[in-house]
Amino acid sequence: MSPPRKTSRPPESESKGGLPDQDQHTDRDREWQADVAKLSFQEARIAMELSLGQLQAADLEVEAMAGHYRRALTYLERCEAVLAQVEQDVIEWD
Repeated sequence: MSPPRKTSRPPESESKGGLPDQDQHTDRDREWQADVAKLSFQEARIAMELSLGQLQAADLEVEAMAGHYRRALTYLERCEAVLAQVEQDVIEWD
C-alpha cells in the first residue's frame, strides 16, 4: 500500500476553517448576486416583499433570519440601483 499523495491544496474538511462546502456557498452566493443584478425594479421589489414576509413568519428559526434579512437587503439595493440609473437617464435627457 502506497502512502497518501500530498497535494498543495488541503482536503475539503481542512480548508476554510474546516467547513467543507464554504467554497460552494460562496460560488452560489456570487451566482445569486449576479442574478439579482439582472432583475428589473418590479422583480426585485416583489422578491424583497417576499423575503420580508418570510421574516415575519411566526415559525421562522432564528438562524434563518439573517439569511432572509440579507436577501431582502440585497433586493432593496437592486431597487435603489435601478432607481438611481433611471434618475441619471432622466437628468441626461433633460
